[in-house]
Amino acid sequence: MYLVEYFTLSMILPLLGIRGIFSNRRNIIIMSMPIESMLPAVNSNFSVFSVYLDDMMGQSFASLVSTVAAAESAIGPAILVITFWIRGTIAVESTNCMKG
Repeated sequence: MYLVEYFTLSMILPLLGIRGIFSNRRNIIIMSMPIESMLPAVNSNFSVFSVYLDDMMGQSFASLVSTVAAAESAIGPAILVITFWIRGTIAVESTNCMKG
């Protein structure tokens, strides 16, 4: 594939993720799924730039982003479970009382 096709895909994925966040604003779990779909777009940008510029920094940074995404996908649901135990709901409307 050419460079333009990779960048087009990397541009479409975050736009679909933003659309997914704004189309469903009731459930936090479903709102986090489009955010997880935006991370591969960032990783593909890093990888394509790394190959195009013949530099390994983009690929190493993409692996760092994948590591942070794995940690976030483990910690995020744990926070939601604890929030559900304490408040009894994980609805987005009830998160306004988390202000400190």
